[in-house]
Amino acid sequence: MIEVKDLAFSYGKDKQALHGLTFSVKDGEIFGFLGPNGSGKSTTQKILTGILKGHSGMASLFGKDMQSAHTREFFQKIGVLFEFPYLYTNLSALDNLHYFASFYPKEQRRNAEELLHELEFKKDFLKKPVSSYSKGMRQRVSMARALISNPKLLFLDEPTSGLDPAGAVLFRKIIEKERKKGTTIFLTTHNMLDADLLCDRVAFISNGSIAALDTPRNLKEKNSNHSVVIDYLYQGKREEQTIEAPALKAGIPFAYDELISVHSQEPTLEDMFIQYTGRGLT
Repeated sequence: MIEVKDLAFSYGKDKQALHGLTFSVKDGEIFGFLGPNGSGKSTTQKILTGILKGHSGMASLFGKDMQSAHTREFFQKIGVLFEFPYLYTNLSALDNLHYFASFYPKEQRRNAEELLHELEFKKDFLKKPVSSYSKGMRQRVSMARALISNPKLLFLDEPTSGLDPAGAVLFRKIIEKERKKGTTIFLTTHNMLDADLLCDRVAFISNGSIAALDTPRNLKEKNSNHSVVIDYLYQGKREEQTIEAPALKAGIPFAYDELISVHSQEPTLEDMFIQYTGRGLT
């Protein structure tokens, strides 16, 4: 679906943003492109969506090089959720969606009201101007805009930004639903929880270079110390011990009256990002 090889881009003589990126995204995959602000992730997405020109190296979508893929039919296969909502603030949610849907064939369009209902958009605001919406409401309309054309390839830039916890859970369910339909999803984010829960594979990008690329599970398991923390009660006191996981094969190697909890010491995806890049996410 996406092939990138030796991709480089510069905003000026001394502003190299990308340093020879190489990766691929399979059909129907959720691919996470993870990094802090200024790491190059949004630049990469802008190149892949045709917004930025002048890159070197190769970037292709649907088997077509982005340097020459400029047809309407090509871009009609793509849906984009930008980090910042690109909506006409004097128009309502429905007016925005009807306008953007008009760029696509009728048989490809989804029903705007049904889509907003799925996104739990407040009915009272359907015909009110976007200028009166909260950030979370605007994010819902932006997601609807990205989905209105039933895209085969979906680019999501910080999709859960501005959402409360319930809204973030809803968006993850919708992203999973799109994947089940066969949609390929390119997710750029610095939200490691979104990446860990959603992505088949992730790439860590830092200072315009890819520092690691694998499944979230493999990245964590390869760097786990394979120990577990056991909380337990013994002779009326609560105790805690950390032991190596293989030691559990022979049973709990100490006396106890009651086990309270057993937790693995597996690192988080954010721990892995910091380990591979030497940087935090903010």
